[in-house]
Amino acid sequence: MSGVKSDYALDRSRLLRLVAVAMVVGAVATLAALLLVQLIRLCTNLFFYQHWSFAESSPALNTLGAWVIVLPVIGGVLVGLMARYGSDKIRGHGIPEAMEIILFGKSRMSARVAVLKPLSSGIVIGSGGPFGAEGPIIMTGGALGSLLAQYLNLSAAERKTLLVSGACAGMTAIFGTPVAALLLAVEMLLFELRPRSLLPVAMACAVAGFLRPFIFEAGPLFPLAVAPVTASALVSGIVAGICSGVLAVIVTLALYRTEDAFAKLPVHWMWWPAIGGVVVGIGGYFEPRAFGIGYDVIGDLLNNRLAVAAVVSLLAVKAVMWVAALGSGTSGGVLAPLLMIGAGLGVVLSPWLPGGSAGLWALVCMAAVLGSVLGAPLTAIVFAIGLTHATNALLPLLLTVAVAWGVTTLVLRRSIMTEKIARRGLHIYREYAVDPLERMHVDDLMSRSVISVDAAMTIRQARATVDAQQHRRLPVVSNGRLRGMLESGILNDHRHDENLQVADLLAGQHQWVLSTESARAAAARMIDLKVSSVPVVADADGLQLVGVLAMSDLLRPVGASWQEETLLERLR
Repeated sequence: MSGVKSDYALDRSRLLRLVAVAMVVGAVATLAALLLVQLIRLCTNLFFYQHWSFAESSPALNTLGAWVIVLPVIGGVLVGLMARYGSDKIRGHGIPEAMEIILFGKSRMSARVAVLKPLSSGIVIGSGGPFGAEGPIIMTGGALGSLLAQYLNLSAAERKTLLVSGACAGMTAIFGTPVAALLLAVEMLLFELRPRSLLPVAMACAVAGFLRPFIFEAGPLFPLAVAPVTASALVSGIVAGICSGVLAVIVTLALYRTEDAFAKLPVHWMWWPAIGGVVVGIGGYFEPRAFGIGYDVIGDLLNNRLAVAAVVSLLAVKAVMWVAALGSGTSGGVLAPLLMIGAGLGVVLSPWLPGGSAGLWALVCMAAVLGSVLGAPLTAIVFAIGLTHATNALLPLLLTVAVAWGVTTLVLRRSIMTEKIARRGLHIYREYAVDPLERMHVDDLMSRSVISVDAAMTIRQARATVDAQQHRRLPVVSNGRLRGMLESGILNDHRHDENLQVADLLAGQHQWVLSTESARAAAARMIDLKVSSVPVVADADGLQLVGVLAMSDLLRPVGASWQEETLLERLR
C-alpha cells in the first residue's frame, strides 16, 4: 500500500471517460424531455378533450363547465396510488429530492423513479396541475444518469456527476438554457466546484442544447425585446427587488404552512393530492388559464398583453392552486409557476416603476422571485436571459435579483429547497465556502520535531523509547528512510520476543503522506488507514522522513478560518 493516490494520468483517464458517458446521458435526457412533453400533451388531451392526441392544446379552452373541477381530483388519486404502491420518491417538485439523494443517498436512484416520475407528472399536469415540466425532468434525467453510473460500477462521486448531468441536460432540453442549467448545478446540486464534476455536466448541457432544436422549436422560449434602461431604473430595480423578495417570503411560508396543514389531516398521505386537486379544480373553473404549465400566459405577461386587473386575478388564483397542490405532496415542478407569479408581479408594478418598459419589469421580477425562492440568484439571472435573449435587461436583472435574494436571506433561514429537506431531519447549509483543509498543505501543519525509532532496535529498546515519549505510534526509520509506523500494541503483543528487531514487525507497512499534498488529501488518507497520525515524507522514492501529521493538526485550518470570520481587527 502506498500514499495517497496522485496518479494524474489515471485521474485524467477517468475524467475523459466520465465526460464521454455524460455526453451520452445528455442525449438520453433530451430524449426523455421530449417523451415527458409528449406525455403531458397526451394527458391534457385525454383529460380535457377526451381524445388521443399528442398535439399541443390549452386546458383553458375546454368546454367541460363545472365538471372540470373533477379532473385534478382524478389526477391526484392516480398519483397518490402510484406514490404509495410504486415509489414515494415521486412526491414533491424534484429538486429537493435530487439534493437529498446526492447528499445523503450516495446518488443512487431507482429505475422506478425514472419511470414513475414522468408518468405521475404527466398525469398531474395533464389533469390541470399548475406545474412546470422542469422538476419532473430533473428527477427523470437524474435517475437516468444515476442508473447508468450504477450499471458501469462507478464511484459515488462519479454517480453524483452523472445524476446532475442528466438533471441539467433535461432542464436544458425543456427551456433551451444550457448555461443556466450549469449554474443550477453549481448553486444547488453539485455542492462543489471541481473540473471532475463541472466539466461532464457542462458537456451534457451542451449536448442537450445542440440537440434541442431537432425536437423542439428553435430560439428562446419567450422572445422579448427590451429597450436600454435609464438611470431611474436603479431606484425602480431596488423597489422591484424588495417587492419580489417579500413575495418570495410569502410564497415560501405559505407553502410550508400548507404542508403542515396536510400533515394534520386524519387521512393517509396517499389521498392528499386528491384533496389538493379539489382546490386546483375550483381555481381552474374560475380562471381556466391557471390550469397546466402556462407558458402561453408567461409569454403574454412578458409582452404586456394582459390588463392589470386580469393579471391580479389570474396570479392570485395560480398562487393558491400551486401552493395547495404542491403542499399536498403531488408531483410537479416549481420553475414555471414561479416564473408566472413573478412576471405577474412585474406587470402589476410596472405602471409605478420608471426607467424601463412593462416587459422589463415583468422579466426582472420573474427572475427575482425565482432566484430568491430557490436561493439560486446566478441561475435566475442567466435563466431569464436564456429564456428571452433580452440582453439589455442584464443590469436591472442583476440589481433586482440581488435585492430580492438579500431580502429572503435576511428573513428566511432556508430556501424553499433546503427547508423541505430540513423537515426530514437532514440539514443543508445554503452557504458554501472553500474547505479550510484545501487551502493548506501538509508542510504547513505537520510537526517537524519527529521522535522516531530505528529499525535495528530490539523490541526491548523500542518499548523503552515509546514509554519514555508516551506516544502510541512512532515512525520507524533506517538510515533516514521511513520503514513504517510502530504501534505500542504491537510491542505488547511481542513482549516475549524482546530480542527481535523492530524491522521484523513492519512487514507490508507503508503508511505515509507527502509534504506537498493538501491537508484534505492527507485527512482522507488517514481516514482510509484508520489512524490518528501519519508520517510525512519528502518524496515517494526516497521516503525521507520530514515530519508527522496528527488529527489535532488538521483542526488548525478550521480554527484559522473561524478567526477570519469572527475576529475584528483594527487598521494598522
